[in-house]
Amino acid sequence: MGMTQSALLQAVPKGLYIDGTWRAASDGATLPVDDPATGKILAHVASATVADGKAALDAAVAAQHTWARTAPRDRGEILRRAYEAIVARTDDFAMLMTLEMGKPLAEARGEVAYGAEFFRWFSEEAVRIHGRYAVSPNGATRLMTMKQPVGPTLMITPWNFPLAMGTRKIGPAIAAGCTMVVKPAAQTPLTMLLLTEVLIECGVPAGVLNVVTTAHTGAVMEPIIRDPRLRKLTFTGSTEVGRRLVAQSAEGLLRVSMELGGNAPFLVFADADVEAAVDGAMLAKMRNMGEACTAANRLFVHADVAAEFAARLGERMGGLVLGHGLAEGSQVGPLVTAAAARDVGGLVADAVRRGARITCGGEATPGPGHFFAPTVLTDVPADAELVGSEIFGPVAAIQTF
Repeated sequence: MGMTQSALLQAVPKGLYIDGTWRAASDGATLPVDDPATGKILAHVASATVADGKAALDAAVAAQHTWARTAPRDRGEILRRAYEAIVARTDDFAMLMTLEMGKPLAEARGEVAYGAEFFRWFSEEAVRIHGRYAVSPNGATRLMTMKQPVGPTLMITPWNFPLAMGTRKIGPAIAAGCTMVVKPAAQTPLTMLLLTEVLIECGVPAGVLNVVTTAHTGAVMEPIIRDPRLRKLTFTGSTEVGRRLVAQSAEGLLRVSMELGGNAPFLVFADADVEAAVDGAMLAKMRNMGEACTAANRLFVHADVAAEFAARLGERMGGLVLGHGLAEGSQVGPLVTAAAARDVGGLVADAVRRGARITCGGEATPGPGHFFAPTVLTDVPADAELVGSEIFGPVAAIQTF
């Protein structure tokens, strides 16, 4: 049984976690965390300065040598304990994600299972980091390859999957023996702060994991990226920001892992089972309310079945229940910010101006929160802005062929 909403929000740490200590920002600044379903402030968390970011990297660098020499089995056991702790606190993590990000509670529970699994997987991989031994081509010598931790790593995680994108990065780093500086999205820092508390309880030593929340991401992150002591950068987010980070990382030839935006197609051919195609489209489009880089963005439907497909999809999309993610029966929560809702609305309006037709939805809903009605567009022209953009919302744009 999880905690109550108020108890959970009160219990989550609100500071920066640097070198094994929770602390306020060096200038005392904080940033608000909103509930996108109501617009109300849930909490204020510390907003790191450039000096705080440097302190976090200092701690990671200082801890790297000892952490790298820690037995792989010990690192794996930390991850295994953390996996079990997350699963045991499924209700708390799910509620927290719903409150700060907006996704329905059932979907948040799914993310807890998905996110925890990264820790279980890498707990088993920690003892399986193998090198290589081979005979040289001339037969006179032997070739041996040894693997070692790459070193201090900067991890920048997105708001749309605030738990899973954290565990996906932290898990392999712990398994490999790398220290970390983690910067969660300003919109959804609470989930990462709760995860940090769990990892501390499960035995992650001081300095190995450092977490900085900030309203000034670019200013605080760039000095860390350009610091010659950093060894790796991993970022999940928009393509635009990814390009800038790769450019900054080039100076030090950092190892880089990027998971950036997408523009995924969904194809329906003339011989398709239309009902099955609609089922697939709902899954592909509406996971995380469309706020996923893997969400179907462009639906290409053969002209012979386009009318039937659009009608059935419109019926399914139009029947979805909007509401606060914690509300009973809610199927679609709010978009993460007011700006996100405006952006989605702008893409829909542009498509309509260019000739697209609205089958259902098409606009933001009145009242508090950043809700946008699930939308189906037909006759979408190829020059519509949303065809070449990542919609990141509950809008299915149908083009025919």
